Amino acid sequence: MKLPDAEPIIIVEHLRAEFGDNLVFQDVSFQVKRGEIFVILGGSGCGKTTLLKHLIGLYRPTAGRVLVNGVDIVAQDPEQMEQVRKGTGMLFQAGALFGSMTLAENISVPLQQYTRLSQESIDLIVRMKLSLVNLSGYENHLPEEISGGMKKRAGLARAMALDPPILFFDEPSAGLDPVSAVELDLLIKGLNAALGTTMVIVTHELQSIYLIADRIIMLDKETKGIIAEGDPRELRDTATDPKVANFFNRRPVGEEYLRLAAKLHLEMASAAAGSGGGGNGR
Repeated sequence: MKLPDAEPIIIVEHLRAEFGDNLVFQDVSFQVKRGEIFVILGGSGCGKTTLLKHLIGLYRPTAGRVLVNGVDIVAQDPEQMEQVRKGTGMLFQAGALFGSMTLAENISVPLQQYTRLSQESIDLIVRMKLSLVNLSGYENHLPEEISGGMKKRAGLARAMALDPPILFFDEPSAGLDPVSAVELDLLIKGLNAALGTTMVIVTHELQSIYLIADRIIMLDKETKGIIAEGDPRELRDTATDPKVANFFNRRPVGEEYLRLAAKLHLEMASAAAGSGGGGNGR
């Protein structure tokens, strides 16, 4: 849901991250616009996940600042950061569901921790969130009883429990089969279009990037900074930096992937129209 004239919801200014003698990146500056899908990419070891952890306040930078909804999170104490985090949701790479809890109980955790809603209201919200990720009817399943793709979607439902304006994703397609990966891409794109949620995603999956990203930044391990920023489809055709050009042209966007995405999009739309959005077993 790219909004060309939207104001920035995240502003990163001259960020520097180092751990002991290890400089991860320096002088990193960019903005994420409200309502867009923004992707952070780059080669292994370039600092993608480290940057994401700075954006959600898990790491503090050596220098620079991060403004989220106008709040400088670097300057916040732990109690103030709790308030900031209520406005964000995070889907971790492995889903990070509590194994001893049902899906309903997992999604209830942030609602019980941060709200004073009645259990009846919480149960209603849980059912709504599971429906949004096509998992209606799976409320009482444990994480071990569902597939990897379903775990990712359940983790996404929990990330959306408090209706945050910003969602963060760390390698959402990692470990998924091609069908489940496309389903998750389409779900992310559909939620962004329907809800207007700003999404910041770390990934190296080129085909996912072309399918969902409005804009990207590319980090580089050698220069310790950003070497590309913009629309990935334009960068594919216009990049002059060899590293950028090689990344975006390292393999073509497979016609099979695009056909699969189109097919699943039609199937999901048809299922939603016919049954109100039930879950599937992938």
